[in-house]
Amino acid sequence: MMQLKTADRLNGIGEYYFSQKLREIDALNKEGKAIINLGIGSPDLPPHPDVIKTLQEEAAKPNVHAYQSYKGSPVLRKAMANWYATWYGVELNPDTEILPLIGSKEGIMHICMTYLNTGDQALIPNPGYPTYSSAVKLAGGEPVSYELVESLNWEPDLDALDKTDLSKVKLMWVNYPHMPTGQVPSAEFYARLIKFAKKNQILICHDNPYSFILNEQPVSLLAVPGAMEVVVELNSLSKSQNMAGWRIGMLAGAKDRIDEVIRFKSNMDSGMFLPAQLAAAKALQLGADWYASVNDVYRRRRKLVFELLNELNATYNPEQVGMFVWAKIPEQYKDGFEMSDAILYGANVFITPGGIFGNAGNGFIRVSLCSPEEKLIEAMERIQKNSGGWKKG
Repeated sequence: MMQLKTADRLNGIGEYYFSQKLREIDALNKEGKAIINLGIGSPDLPPHPDVIKTLQEEAAKPNVHAYQSYKGSPVLRKAMANWYATWYGVELNPDTEILPLIGSKEGIMHICMTYLNTGDQALIPNPGYPTYSSAVKLAGGEPVSYELVESLNWEPDLDALDKTDLSKVKLMWVNYPHMPTGQVPSAEFYARLIKFAKKNQILICHDNPYSFILNEQPVSLLAVPGAMEVVVELNSLSKSQNMAGWRIGMLAGAKDRIDEVIRFKSNMDSGMFLPAQLAAAKALQLGADWYASVNDVYRRRRKLVFELLNELNATYNPEQVGMFVWAKIPEQYKDGFEMSDAILYGANVFITPGGIFGNAGNGFIRVSLCSPEEKLIEAMERIQKNSGGWKKG
């Protein structure tokens, strides 16, 4: 076999944790363990039937299979603009201030590749989504983590950050409602964040895929006065519309920012399948009853997860939102990794260790709500029956 050295940009970029862990779980399943996976946040519910019907009807047409515009279908962009106006109170020009994405995750990479040179820095939340750091590194930039702590409601200490050397910082990644902690943003924090960005000339990159899940008041950072000057926002249909595998997201921001990102993105793909875009437009037109029905399911599941965490002697904030529950581990475990493995090998249930989101998450675990109630009940029964001694102090 030829020996081929990988590019230096991959140095320090490991395999995504879940990719590695799923192989381990697969091996246990082959041994007959039948692991219940409460780790990954991939919605198990389908999209609305009208969305699927639109895809089927449009895909059957003979003239929809060609390459599409790099900027996306005007129908989809208009639906995205209307969605922002309806639910967030944000007026966006569908022709210039919205860019459809093949899932918002690609947008993280596009933004980093568009703005970061070697030596540039980007502020990354700790705990936070690991892809922020990976994308910064792959783009040649340097991730600089800012720690989030429970005592500050999982919001960054902007006053402390302001006293550090920010001269090389071009981007700051923020994500509210926050994953993994489920923290809802405060209006006061958002106002201070915009002021901080303007003072330090930092582009705030807000990742906003969880705002509709168990959250009574969806909020966009772009709704804050002055935000369009210093903010770009990623959003997604993966969670709010149960369309994770469809890979449909969006970037919203000022025309200059959208044009700059298109310069990179247009060299990476040739647009999305038109029927998928038209079905996504249909999904964005769904009313409040759709979101209520989705959240009714997640609310019942969250109640069961709270009971499961009580059984594990883990503590949590019952007011958190999103499709996960973040919980502090009991004192008998050194970290979430140890507790996760104890549950995996002791009860055949996988729960995500908080440390994969940064060392500030080491004392926590995260449970996904993307499993049906019967699976959550079975997981509880397994945990109750095993001899792990969860409630030993």
